[in-house]
Amino acid sequence: MQLKELGNTGVMVAEIGLGTWRYKGEAATLRAGIELGATLIDTAEGYYTEDVVGEAIKGIRDEVFIATKVSGRHLAYDDVLQSAEESLYKLGTDYIDLYQIHWPNYSYPIRETMRAMGELVDRGLVRFIGVSNFDIDEIEEAQSFLNNYPIVSNQVRYNLNDRSIEMDLIPYCEEKGITIMAYTPLDDGNLTKQERLFKSNKMKVLSEIADECSKTMGQVALNWCTSNKHVIAIPKSNSLERTVENCGSSDWRLSDEHILRLNDAFS
Repeated sequence: MQLKELGNTGVMVAEIGLGTWRYKGEAATLRAGIELGATLIDTAEGYYTEDVVGEAIKGIRDEVFIATKVSGRHLAYDDVLQSAEESLYKLGTDYIDLYQIHWPNYSYPIRETMRAMGELVDRGLVRFIGVSNFDIDEIEEAQSFLNNYPIVSNQVRYNLNDRSIEMDLIPYCEEKGITIMAYTPLDDGNLTKQERLFKSNKMKVLSEIADECSKTMGQVALNWCTSNKHVIAIPKSNSLERTVENCGSSDWRLSDEHILRLNDAFS
């Protein structure tokens, strides 16, 4: 599995991780992904999957990088601290590698939210701080109240069919040393469906490139997503077969010509 630096931390993480939003699989499937090198697992208190992640990492905690999130409904100072403690308990660990704010919520003063996030790092319960679904202004405001620690990641929707962040958010994050963690990188499976080939020219291009690379359409879509050195992807799969396929999206690279064709087709 190809590794990438998380922000400017010097910590290397898998470029293809394991997403768990709407996850219905077993701990064994996550464990298989970990064994294939997908050692980054993303969860959240609002996913209700922290328990199964905790089961999957039993006995191998030091081998995995755990990212979880505090709900946007729990951003008051005390609520952030309590949510972190509850996540630690469900995950069966004494520290969280990356703790993220799931979404911005203007009902709560961001100053107090970030004060709590910083305290969690001070107490050794969290290693790094990230955000999710934040735009540039929201990142800058949050960072302004976090004097001692950088925001190292922003988890946002990104795939061939949804490239809206390329205009301004990706360049900003590249400049600031913030890793983009792409969720829904297969567009809820829409980039893997053969039946769409007959309805869409762009899907025909994706299929052609997959054939040329001797890869699946999903593997090409994920490899395209991670072709940017600042982007990692966290696809979700309930099945062992698809988890193995997703892990096979790393350790090779699309050619510049392939990326150009995909960019043109999905523009």
